[in-house]
Amino acid sequence: METNRLILRSVLYLPANNERALAKLPTLNCDAVIFDLEDSVAPEAKSDAREQLRGYFQKAQRTAKTRAIRINGLDTRWFTEDLMAARACCPDAIVIPKVSSPHDLQLVEDALGETDAPPTIKLWAMIETPMGVLQVADIAGHAQKMASRLQALVLGTNDLFKEAALTGDAVRSVAHPWFMQIILAAKANAIASIDGVYNDFQDLEAFDRECGSAAAIGFDGKTLIHPAQILAANRNFSPGADALDTAQQIVDAFDLPENADKGVISLGGKMVERLHLEQAEALLARQAMIEVRAKEGEETL
Repeated sequence: METNRLILRSVLYLPANNERALAKLPTLNCDAVIFDLEDSVAPEAKSDAREQLRGYFQKAQRTAKTRAIRINGLDTRWFTEDLMAARACCPDAIVIPKVSSPHDLQLVEDALGETDAPPTIKLWAMIETPMGVLQVADIAGHAQKMASRLQALVLGTNDLFKEAALTGDAVRSVAHPWFMQIILAAKANAIASIDGVYNDFQDLEAFDRECGSAAAIGFDGKTLIHPAQILAANRNFSPGADALDTAQQIVDAFDLPENADKGVISLGGKMVERLHLEQAEALLARQAMIEVRAKEGEETL
């Protein structure tokens, strides 16, 4: 199965009505931005936020960043207008909060289909409720449907911990099995999985550790609430120098004529199989994509 090809190491939330933050966006080196119409926009400001977002998308220069819009949930009075506004902006993705079943995604896809929305508009499903975690295998499995728009799962830790009544410093350890369900569901269906936010944006050391642990268990990236978090996220979710060196050695070894037909070879005192070659090639391809994105980002600054 082909794996997800997006680079989503750093995914920055920005309130859709924060003109100052939007103006700074071209100078930020995040892989993606989520223009938020939901939690960060007060109820009385949502209409204005939609209009500001439409204006921004009409005028803003296209960059290498993936652009997503988070709308309000299906059960809110703002959903329909948010979805139509997001559709008009034609972003790379629309983020659906509190997805609890594949039916939620189908409703959004049907609505987009009725407006002849281009297939380039993808969906990111937020997993931020106990029901969402319990149903995550089926939610991720929606990606296998014909013409499915589902591209990523986004963990919403704040809401998830609230609804599960988890408190204290060890909540992530307690919730670790839930995280693994989300990651495995994403990988089984070749879509991305993005970790939740870290609220104390001033504690960059703790944030760096959380990024490292999230990358180690298989998340593809992390959602951010402040530009100061971008550097650590990009670093932790990029292949390390040692890993890249090992991957290149594996590829080079299998490229040797004497190893062309071998399923297993010896390299550095270890047995290396062709499945390791596939992993090495995928890692090098990911690094190449990161370098391309970085170059494109520099060209737009």
